[in-house]
Amino acid sequence: MEENTASEALIPLFKLEKLLNQDQGGRRITLLGSIEDKPALLTAERAAFPSDIKTLEAFHQCLRNVKNLGTNDIYHWYLASASQGDNNPPDLKLNLIHPCTDKHIRKYSPQGVRMVTETPKIYKDRVRPYIIKQREEGRLDWVFNVLEGRKEQKDIIYRDPGPDGAKDEAFLLAPDLNWDRKTLTSMHLLAIVERRDIWSMRDLKKTHVTWLKHMRAKILEATVQKYPDVEKDQVKLYMHYQPTFYHLHIHVVHVMLEPTGTQAIGKAFGLEHLINQLETMAGGPPEKAGMADLTLTYILGEAHDLWTQVFQPLKGAVDGG
Repeated sequence: MEENTASEALIPLFKLEKLLNQDQGGRRITLLGSIEDKPALLTAERAAFPSDIKTLEAFHQCLRNVKNLGTNDIYHWYLASASQGDNNPPDLKLNLIHPCTDKHIRKYSPQGVRMVTETPKIYKDRVRPYIIKQREEGRLDWVFNVLEGRKEQKDIIYRDPGPDGAKDEAFLLAPDLNWDRKTLTSMHLLAIVERRDIWSMRDLKKTHVTWLKHMRAKILEATVQKYPDVEKDQVKLYMHYQPTFYHLHIHVVHVMLEPTGTQAIGKAFGLEHLINQLETMAGGPPEKAGMADLTLTYILGEAHDLWTQVFQPLKGAVDGG
């Protein structure tokens, strides 16, 4: 007991020299300082959230200084403080989806993952019809709100009209709703194309290489201009497959962003790799040769419709055969 008391008494004696490091998306900091004139390192990490229902029922009622960062369709995002007092700085980033769908609930629920192999035939016969259905259900309203100037216009970092004003090559760059917009090492932006006929990287063709290179150059240029403390070789660009929404977009993140499943092999496909793959693609005229001709292996969650409706039945047919 005396040893614990003596140890606890050290914390108030800590004198800060500087912030040495910040990682885990700002959730962990390491401070350099001293205690009684001897050097000391103090690392602080936010504790895990409680999981018991009674505590969670009161969680949202304890939030203070809730400030809306933006609203678009059913998506809302905020900064808030979990500490008492009106002057405490925000220590929580909140995302609200209201009203949410069953698909949202499945996406955010714990689930196993599978590696699947999608041939050009499976894509054409099974996956492409699924994508068409998703687009027809109006799940892209929030994207069109941004592109058409109805929402999030003050957040747009850069809008490119396309080379020589080519409308079908225009795009914009804006912060991802999951970023707190201040921790540069967890920077996450989205580049969203204006055209509506390219839904995922499967729609990219060899003829798009020049456009993709133009976008890459402009994205890097705009990012480092907006955030001068970030250099071009500290920025990573990739696309997801399968993406969260079927309208072509590029993720733009800091290389120090904590790697998660969304950056894993089999989920994130580097833009430079895609460009090189298209450039070296053989067979067929350039206007037809593209990513739809390739066999792709990637990760799917077990709650994803494509697993339950396409790949799980295919696996059963193979195993049963």
